[in-house]
Amino acid sequence: MVVKAYVVATVKRGTEHAAAQKIKKMKEVTEVLVTYGLYDLVVRIEAESLGQLDKIVTDLRQMPEIKQTSTLVGSS
Repeated sequence: MVVKAYVVATVKRGTEHAAAQKIKKMKEVTEVLVTYGLYDLVVRIEAESLGQLDKIVTDLRQMPEIKQTSTLVGSS
């Protein structure tokens, strides 16, 4: 089963595009959008399991550019 999720993130000022480029290189990431408003990035992820999703989100949170994240897991 594929686990689909969206992660919205706030980043340190001025690092939006650099963070987006780093995140796009992650295998499970299918899309990254730089946005304006409450959140700076929207990241779409397709993982093989909830465990793998947890690892990806943990990796995102450990990036120095990332200040805060919120994860939305979808079901179908």
